[in-house]
Amino acid sequence: MPTSYFSGSLVSSQRILYTPSAFAKKNLLHLQEVGTLQAQKPHTSKRKDLVSYLLFIVLSGSGTLTYNGVDYDLKKGDCVFIDCRKPYSHRSSEDLWQLQWAHFYGQNMNNIFEKYIERAGQVTFHPINTTAFLTTLSELYQLADSEEYVRDMMINEKLSSLLTLIMKESHYTEGVIHLSQKKYNMQDVKEYLDNHYQEKISLDELASLFYINKFYLTRVFKEQYGLSIYSYLQQIKITHAKQLLRFTDDTLESISLACNMGDPTYFSRTFKKIEGISPGEFRKRWQEG
Repeated sequence: MPTSYFSGSLVSSQRILYTPSAFAKKNLLHLQEVGTLQAQKPHTSKRKDLVSYLLFIVLSGSGTLTYNGVDYDLKKGDCVFIDCRKPYSHRSSEDLWQLQWAHFYGQNMNNIFEKYIERAGQVTFHPINTTAFLTTLSELYQLADSEEYVRDMMINEKLSSLLTLIMKESHYTEGVIHLSQKKYNMQDVKEYLDNHYQEKISLDELASLFYINKFYLTRVFKEQYGLSIYSYLQQIKITHAKQLLRFTDDTLESISLACNMGDPTYFSRTFKKIEGISPGEFRKRWQEG
């Protein structure tokens, strides 16, 4: 895969324009472009209607991103993750910046990006672990420049790792770190739910137990764990139910009681909604003979 070197009056860059296979385009997270650039003078780059998602990190210098009508001032260590179908522009300041980036796409990227925005709250963040981002971007570059037979599969794996990093690190922007020092740590609440999910737990009782306002409790728990308290409890109960269905001969009635999921009818309906199959079918497929 040829590497493109470009040096002009505005930027010098080292990049790879990548063309994935038809299979990769249809089925995998696939790379479109990856590289680094160094601004030679302040200038604005504008784009729109690209079927692509862009992740870039500021290696040095500073600049500004304009996205959805909002300006974001960027400095060394800041990351940007955007949907390039929407108009955007970025401009280096007099403190000429250096960027490392990747353009990529995949069939489920719309939903993943929505989850990212829900979690991060905005399209810029300042990760604690910048080294992990730089390493992953560099590995993507090396893969795109390689002759690996299963290169598209390996790129898919690296892009998945990159998305995991984005989801993890975007939750810890500088603003969030500053605020989190004043927020209640929900670890004790989570551990209580883990140990008492078989009991009836009301939000009022939970808030009273931990001396927290219930509205504050619900908001901060979701911020820290990405799920509402109700959804987290449902997840625990369904996981326990699956264990009982696979490794015991307990009846649906006893399992629903053990998981505090009401009568067997409600349990079966809830289980099928979450797992896509009934408890009986799950047991039939998974229980060892």
